[in-house]
Amino acid sequence: MRTIRGRLAVSYGIALAVTLFVFAATIYLIQSAENFGQLDARAQLESDLIAEIIGEAWETRAAPVVVEDPVTGTAELNQSIASLLQSVQDYVLVLDTAGTILYSSEKARELPSAAHFERLADLAKGPNLEEGFGVIDLGSPIGRLRYHVRPITNAGPRVASIVSAALPATGVLGAQRLLFGMLVSGVLILIASTMVGYFLAGKNLQPMDTIIDEIEAITDGRSLHKRVIEVKSTEELARLTTTLNGMLVRLERSFISLRRFTADASHELKTPLTVLRSGTEQVITHPKAPPEVLEVLEETLIEINRMTELVDSLLILARSDEGRAPLHLEKVDLKELMGEIAETASMLGEQSILNVTVSGPQRTAYVAMDRHRVRQLLMNLLTNAIKYTPRGGRVAVECQLTNGRVLFRVADSGVGIAAGDLPHIFDRFWRADAARSRTGERPGAGLGLAICKWIAEAHGGSIDAQSRAGRGTTITVNIPKTD
Repeated sequence: MRTIRGRLAVSYGIALAVTLFVFAATIYLIQSAENFGQLDARAQLESDLIAEIIGEAWETRAAPVVVEDPVTGTAELNQSIASLLQSVQDYVLVLDTAGTILYSSEKARELPSAAHFERLADLAKGPNLEEGFGVIDLGSPIGRLRYHVRPITNAGPRVASIVSAALPATGVLGAQRLLFGMLVSGVLILIASTMVGYFLAGKNLQPMDTIIDEIEAITDGRSLHKRVIEVKSTEELARLTTTLNGMLVRLERSFISLRRFTADASHELKTPLTVLRSGTEQVITHPKAPPEVLEVLEETLIEINRMTELVDSLLILARSDEGRAPLHLEKVDLKELMGEIAETASMLGEQSILNVTVSGPQRTAYVAMDRHRVRQLLMNLLTNAIKYTPRGGRVAVECQLTNGRVLFRVADSGVGIAAGDLPHIFDRFWRADAARSRTGERPGAGLGLAICKWIAEAHGGSIDAQSRAGRGTTITVNIPKTD
């Protein structure tokens, strides 16, 4: 389970299952002990009853207690006494002083072998026999028997002892039935309780879901002014919301300070850079400037222009973060706009020896957008595609109107972008080729695509990139069409 709600429900179910198991085991053991106690009491009652019957027959002298079997000549209880004992349903044996069996109940006579019979009889033999309880295992198919054995002292000189035994299966079966009933009901209780626990956990964690939704709505530095609604239901959640709001306040202050610094620094740098560029251009155009000085000044001018471009980009992004870079919406003819892009693309393609094509609407199509910003977006994407496409490659710029939306697509056959780098290409100052970020074949600061993303989102649209290393890149801008 990955959710707190699920883990709480599972933990509650496990705790309840352990509790039910301990409860069932305890009840089973208590019930088993009680049932076995009842078996022992029944065996004792049977042996006491038999002793009383035989003792009363001896005292009345109405008939001899022990007689000889006319056929076998072995000693046995008088038939009249034996008939009184037939009501006993358990394993009962009456023995004389010599260990001879005077009487055996019907169940005892049904023992599967003489060995079983003798083992049961051995329990009541011995000169110093004492009354007591016990358990004997007769083996298959009888199993364990719980027995009571006692000597007889009031039934004449020949009757010596009684053993009464019973199968504990009836007691075990009762306890097992109880255990089975508890297990079945326990499973139902466990399922129902887990479902109820899952529902209650979800209800108690509902404020947490609300907090998560509100935090997810704070997606970037422009929405840090939002606050989480304080939850009064529990102390823990109230403390959490208070802590989160305090963190958002600190983050908002930090972002505001950072944006303000970036904007102020960019603004302050524009004037000295303009002065530097003007002075450098004047010196370069001076007819008496030495060639070696001109070479250094040209490199300096290139760096000044690059820094000026970086400062302008930083200023745009800083103002957009502060909401001070509003769009100037106007009706723009896409056919005319794409014609301007085509002229610039043609010149850039010739310089880089690339096949650059631009296609757009064949008829006039007016769309409400910021002309300057959209042109800046397309030029950023175009120059970026040309920068990363080798000589002889292809770059295609397309504009389509479909389903009430404007689609700009810039595709190239360049070096492409690795899958691990693709999610980061719209991040500020991020470059896949950091070693050549300022000099060399592909200079840049890593802000062009970040500006493109801002322009697309400011128009209510989106920007997406598809690429594979070595197979080129396609960037698509989707902007809703408004007349």
